[in-house]
Amino acid sequence: MKKFAIIGASGYIAPRHMKAIKDTGNKLVSAYDINDSVGIIDSISPDSEFFTDFERFQEHAFRLKRNVSTALDYVSICSPNYLHHAHITAGLRLGCDVICEKPLVPTSELLDELLLVESETGNKLFNILQLRHHQAILNLKKKVASESNPHKYEVDLTYITSRGKWYMESWKGDPRKSFGVATNIGVHFYDMLHFIFGKLQKNVVHYTSEHKAAGYLEYEKARVRWFLSIDANDLPLSVKGKKPTYRSITVNNEELEFSEGFTDLHTISYEEILANRGYGIEDARHCVETVETIRASKISVAANGENHPFLKSLNL
Repeated sequence: MKKFAIIGASGYIAPRHMKAIKDTGNKLVSAYDINDSVGIIDSISPDSEFFTDFERFQEHAFRLKRNVSTALDYVSICSPNYLHHAHITAGLRLGCDVICEKPLVPTSELLDELLLVESETGNKLFNILQLRHHQAILNLKKKVASESNPHKYEVDLTYITSRGKWYMESWKGDPRKSFGVATNIGVHFYDMLHFIFGKLQKNVVHYTSEHKAAGYLEYEKARVRWFLSIDANDLPLSVKGKKPTYRSITVNNEELEFSEGFTDLHTISYEEILANRGYGIEDARHCVETVETIRASKISVAANGENHPFLKSLNL
């Protein structure tokens, strides 16, 4: 039984990590968050310590470290994006392996810094890249890899996840903390595209605002038009007023159905990490570089065939 701590225990994604810890037969020993809405701990590990001050959390972890029978094995990071780097390095320096949500960090330079901390501490950092474990994604990857006549697939990625006014008042609405909508809600899709279609060859941004972004990515085996939004007004008429979220990926005009099968992906990720088959820093580099380029890019006029269909609705 491995002993875990969680940083960011009251966040949206933290319950999936807590469930994964429990489902893999391990124990949540300690948790930290500046907010105290963490009642879910009662149903997972009611004996877990909980702190709202990072200094007290860290000191408790150092005390546990004195004895091999109590020392933490893993620290799971579910905190806001801009705190990942600091929390990852703290976990590594506590003598623990670290499991962190996406994006690990905003830049490739900080990835290199994390490699240094790994080498200094001898501990490992793992990234949750859960879509790589989704069966529909694995099936498509296998199909693409088996093509005897290689060609570039035509892909449209559309993800609209409606968010209320609270979003812009939270850290997620602050680009200094979330790194913008393309990074915050898109980074796992960019990782998925690289996982299936290979290295990125072209990265163009056609539109960006605090609520939505669109562009074009060309991979070794795919041409991808993408559109991401948190604005409910962008929802297609077929789902508007019925569902708050619209997720669509078409490959050569055929819909890739992967709306189901998400429930246990974090648990599968934990199982792989615990079996020493987890995804590390270099696995995450491609998607970090992709969003880093998107944030730094100037807006370009969409070339013929590279514009996402939803761009028309923006009256560009």
